[in-house]
Amino acid sequence: MPVRETSSAGSIARGNLTYFPVVPGRIEFAFRLRQYLLAQRPKVVAVELPWRLERQYQRAVDRMPQMSVILVPEHGDENEDSAVYIPVEPGDPFVEALRTAREIEAETVFLDPARERPYTEAMYADAFSMESIGMQRYVDEYRVHAPQHAPELLVRAEAMAWKLQGADPLSATCVVVSLSALDALLDAMETPQDEPVTGRTALFEATDLCNLHPDCLAEVSIEAPYYQEKYEAVRTMEDTSPGLDRRRWQLALLREAEREYTINTGDEMKSWQRLGMAKFSRNLALLDGQLLPGAYDLALAGRSIVDDNYAYEVWQMANRYSVQQTEDPPLETLNISGEEVWLRTRKIRLRRRLPRLKQRLKPAGLKRKREKFKGEWARQTDGTAICSYPPEDLVIENYGRFLKQYAKAVVSEERSRVEPFLASMRDGLDLRETIRQWHEGKLYVRELGKFSGEVGALVIIFDDDRNDRYRYLTTWLGEHQNESDMAFYSTEPFEHVVGPGIGRAEYGGLLMTLPPRRLYDVWNDFDYELAETKAERLLMAALDYSMERHVVYIAGRPPRSSFRQLAARVNRKIVYIPLGQLSPAKLKKIRVVHVLDSYQRRADAKQYIW
Repeated sequence: MPVRETSSAGSIARGNLTYFPVVPGRIEFAFRLRQYLLAQRPKVVAVELPWRLERQYQRAVDRMPQMSVILVPEHGDENEDSAVYIPVEPGDPFVEALRTAREIEAETVFLDPARERPYTEAMYADAFSMESIGMQRYVDEYRVHAPQHAPELLVRAEAMAWKLQGADPLSATCVVVSLSALDALLDAMETPQDEPVTGRTALFEATDLCNLHPDCLAEVSIEAPYYQEKYEAVRTMEDTSPGLDRRRWQLALLREAEREYTINTGDEMKSWQRLGMAKFSRNLALLDGQLLPGAYDLALAGRSIVDDNYAYEVWQMANRYSVQQTEDPPLETLNISGEEVWLRTRKIRLRRRLPRLKQRLKPAGLKRKREKFKGEWARQTDGTAICSYPPEDLVIENYGRFLKQYAKAVVSEERSRVEPFLASMRDGLDLRETIRQWHEGKLYVRELGKFSGEVGALVIIFDDDRNDRYRYLTTWLGEHQNESDMAFYSTEPFEHVVGPGIGRAEYGGLLMTLPPRRLYDVWNDFDYELAETKAERLLMAALDYSMERHVVYIAGRPPRSSFRQLAARVNRKIVYIPLGQLSPAKLKKIRVVHVLDSYQRRADAKQYIW
């Protein structure tokens, strides 16, 4: 439950001065600062921004909600190629202070001495935690555990104190200061300060304001542009939802990216992929000490769990900021990278795999046959028999053999044991564990686990089908000793006819077992009536028909615990592999199945199946 606080929570009053600490660049603080300024309406708003850049900041505020960037040449030479870039974004609390001050007709005072950066870097807890603990506790906890002040920060605090001491002593003043500089500024205000010595004036006289290109916003802004557009809607009361809800915004971002992904690729996200993304992105956020993942984390999770195409859509959606113009006639438009603005940036390389024109070209002289009239091919289906398409059989049999080897490797890895080197090298040196425990000064060796026996039946579940989408249930037998018996459920093949007597379907799940010609009709077998889903019926049949002890079960979620007991009763063992561990491109390739209504169709099928 969000903590309810007054608008002044977290602020510190000292006479006519009220200090409002913020975390630079965070929307949560910008929102709370705006609430405080609208409620208290101070006469003066003092901000921790360079006073030499006041003119450029005010020009940037004039352009809001469009984002801008301030250019500060590194050596005061406006012809110098290198420069310091300072993005000006609406989600920044200091920029919000300037915007709201205009609304309430308050005087603004820039406190910071002339520096290249408006504020120094500092480590803060995730601002989203304020939704649970409140701003007052957030500020108090930071002040209790704040690191020791650096000498540079003390000098800056004295300069800001001098500027603040020269302000109107009788007017109510709100001092917007970064949380890392709060205590240093409070201490400096206890004694009169001398005017600071500021140099390099020419550096700031050569500054300029530019428009940011829409394509680079996500790289250079602190908050994702998608979130800042949501914040603008809340700020202008266009969004009627109460306050901020970053989790809701993040979910909306992923849903819109998923919609674009489906439109551009024709693929659909599965529930197990969404669950995998949630866990993966959560772990990435925890590695950075955050509660919620950022845009980079979401894109990385999308690439790892789904594919590069989806990761691209996530990043493009995070970069969306509809009010930003490609060009602004009064200003030069810059398309800059994150490396030019920030230190220690991270990269993600995305390779979109979309159909290209040259890949769609067919050999000369070959033309795909088409129906002379609608329904012609459907009328040629007699329904007396069905069979598979041999090239597809080869693909899925080869992949089945690969999955069995992969399952054996997974089990062997799980049974492996790592121990310090004593007398035997076992199966070799484990470099990863040796480096991890380097402080111990020991070598670690690995003993590989042994996989006894072979893998028998194989079950692949693409979709649990709890919505009863896959209604085509069939069992067919292998035609020779190297072809598996198969039971599967799929979409109705002859609802999508691609040739005379040739239907196209999509697997929901399948069972493969060797040797062939043993499989009874799984879907009408009363021994499996206890199964709650189609997937469970296939797993029960796999345990029943498998000639080997190990049965591989690949699905988005593991089977119920009762199936472990059932497997033990028949001396079988289920090897579960999450579907997300396998290549999405390969799964997509084997998921399509063509059903032919007679063996005679095989001769002409290649003219219709591409």
